Amino acid sequence: MSHELLFIGGFLLFIVLILALDLGLFSKRDHTISLKQAAVMSFVMVVLALSFYLLLILKGEYLHGIDSFEKLEQIVKAHQHQITLVPGHFEESLLIYKKNLGIEFLTGYVIEYALSVDNIFVIVLIFSAFAVPEKYYHRVLFWGILGAIIMRFIFIFAGAALINQFAWILYVFGAFLVFTGIRMFFSKEDDDAIDPANHKVVKFVSRFFKIHPHYEGKKFFHKVNGKKLLTPLFLVLLIVEFTDLIFAVDSIPAIFAVTKDAYIVFFSNIFAIMGLRSMFFLLVNIIHKFHYLKTGLAFLLTFIGVKMLAHDYLKLWGFTTEHSLIIIVAILAISVIASLMFPKKKLKV
Repeated sequence: MSHELLFIGGFLLFIVLILALDLGLFSKRDHTISLKQAAVMSFVMVVLALSFYLLLILKGEYLHGIDSFEKLEQIVKAHQHQITLVPGHFEESLLIYKKNLGIEFLTGYVIEYALSVDNIFVIVLIFSAFAVPEKYYHRVLFWGILGAIIMRFIFIFAGAALINQFAWILYVFGAFLVFTGIRMFFSKEDDDAIDPANHKVVKFVSRFFKIHPHYEGKKFFHKVNGKKLLTPLFLVLLIVEFTDLIFAVDSIPAIFAVTKDAYIVFFSNIFAIMGLRSMFFLLVNIIHKFHYLKTGLAFLLTFIGVKMLAHDYLKLWGFTTEHSLIIIVAILAISVIASLMFPKKKLKV
């Protein structure tokens, strides 16, 4: 078996183990997740992501089975890595490649993790609108994230195939991200409001299935007179999945602005998604304090879109992945600091 298959197979096994661990920690019984539990799991997930970053720096050649300078050149060209190899010096060139691979993963991870915060904003609104009992949050999020992993896998490798076949599609992605960023900047809080009765998913599902009017514990389905009905909890799960589908349309093109290596896009996406559930419980009660974060994300998406549109010019000017990472972290830091320094004024009653 090749090193590449072992690397990917090992990563998929790692995902299964983490999800099993997550389910074991959070789902033995239905209860509200404590701040301490959420903090510990969030810390563990970030440490695992940083450990994977180190793995890429140390053993990144196994990802594509690079064992010669010729194979290295082929991979760098195929994935359009913004690096310059040293002719005749395989080991030195390999170190440059692995360092860049790690930076691409880290940058993609930061982008996806940041955009996940916006996802959390919406999930909080969904749970609130549908009056989901707190002790069932973890069940919805677990299955929601499992579905998200499958959808991202399909989207990422389909996107990579499209980019390989039609290079111009990157400009379409870039223009879309600029549009999305500008729209997010000018959006109002009322735009995020959720009407349970008139939600698109609720209307669509109601046309084909009977909906039980009440929650039945943690059940997704409930039998009445021999007929299986969908519970409101299953409806919420479908809406969360639909929401992630919408967010994937933004986040996946954003990471392709950083790297064209589908594996790195997948790795960075999955690490961020696996950390989403614990981050939700960590931020659910304080997320409203970061009111400028959405503005920061709008700038982030616009920057990434512009970067995709001006990729060739930036490359000529020596703009690297490290520069992207610095700008992205700066945008996020400024939005968080501004939120804390200038808290939102409470409306007087």
